[in-house]
Amino acid sequence: MKTFMQKKETVERKWYVIDAEGKNLGRVASEVAKLLMGKHKVTYTPHIDCGDYVIVVNAAKVNLTGKKLTDKKYYNHSGYPGGLRERNAKEMLANYPEEMMEVAIKGMLPHNRLGAQMYRKLNVFAGPEHNHSAQKPEKIELD
Repeated sequence: MKTFMQKKETVERKWYVIDAEGKNLGRVASEVAKLLMGKHKVTYTPHIDCGDYVIVVNAAKVNLTGKKLTDKKYYNHSGYPGGLRERNAKEMLANYPEEMMEVAIKGMLPHNRLGAQMYRKLNVFAGPEHNHSAQKPEKIELD
């Protein structure tokens, strides 16, 4: 019996919508990362980007447990001396909910060129509306 290896030309991609309202940030991020990598498919091949497109809506209504709203920090550096910017999760959720979700998901993808390719198939929206209805995305319910 031969091991099946997917080719990038034969990958069939679907579009999925995930509603993050009331869900925990990490739980949503791990499920989205699995979909982006293609680990939910029988034809999963580690060295090929065989994942699907994912749209995350209601990112502004995601849930954080414990004291993460005040204690969790997000760091950015401009590259200039003294250019370190520090924000807590409460500020990120209020002002930049899409970026907060993207950072969580990107951390769960491979840290190489293949992971960057997978990350480009992610679309995050703060509210319930998205502009990808022409692709006829399939809605996925998370437990």
